[in-house]
Amino acid sequence: MKDSNNRIKKSKSRHVIISGGGSGLGYGLVTRYLISGAKVSVLDLYISEGQQDKLVSIAKANDGEYLFLNTNITAPEEVKQSVVAAIEQFGAPDLAINSAGILINKAFEDTSPEDFKRVVDVNLNGSFNFASAVLPSMKPGSQIALIASIAGLISNYGYSAYGASKFGVIGLATTLRYEYEGKGIRISCVCPPEVKTPMLVQEHLEGNLVSIELKKFAGSMASDDACDQIFQGIEAGKWMIIPSLNAKAITVFARLFPRLFAGLMKQLIRYVVNKTDGQKKV
Repeated sequence: MKDSNNRIKKSKSRHVIISGGGSGLGYGLVTRYLISGAKVSVLDLYISEGQQDKLVSIAKANDGEYLFLNTNITAPEEVKQSVVAAIEQFGAPDLAINSAGILINKAFEDTSPEDFKRVVDVNLNGSFNFASAVLPSMKPGSQIALIASIAGLISNYGYSAYGASKFGVIGLATTLRYEYEGKGIRISCVCPPEVKTPMLVQEHLEGNLVSIELKKFAGSMASDDACDQIFQGIEAGKWMIIPSLNAKAITVFARLFPRLFAGLMKQLIRYVVNKTDGQKKV
């Protein structure tokens, strides 16, 4: 993080709204925008006192401003109220990033309707709630970024809920791109691979064993590296942002050679299933 600080341009007049900014990628992006001197509104259900103190300290050190708004991303009216409060404090958002998300890693047969609905409610419906709350106040030259996942491009074993929700986020972002870029509002869709965040730790403790083994072949990114690349991609106004050369190569291969990719995945799954003796974590 210290090395990336020198590459962050100052932007003191900007108002940035970030959902899910209490942890993981969202928190990493909050720190970077505060370092830039921006006014940052964070929407989340919870943020620890220690993290709050750190963000306040970063804001003061960089002439930025910080506001936390307790928000349930699945409650449309609550999201709208928080966005209104943020706008009253700092003005219309110049940049809005939806980073709120959850992951449930279970084989389809172990995924309950409640599991599926919860993931879709947070990841996909939450993205809709966020976009519908911020876009009416956004002006030409502003930007909205939705955090999807590489799982929204190629999915994975054990990702029936998560993959479906992230495919939906990419579809939503694509439609927003068609409808709003003509109005001067830039749209970014971020599709990171596995990133070492608290959510990943929880996934490895509870996730489907076959899925966890498969993910080792793609590798993981350090959180700081992922946040740096996402920050730079958003600042450059890119449409599709895929951190990691490995992740980019996998998605390009899957798009150009879908039958070959599917065949390789089937072989890899058979290998992993045999390796794990079909054991599962539920």
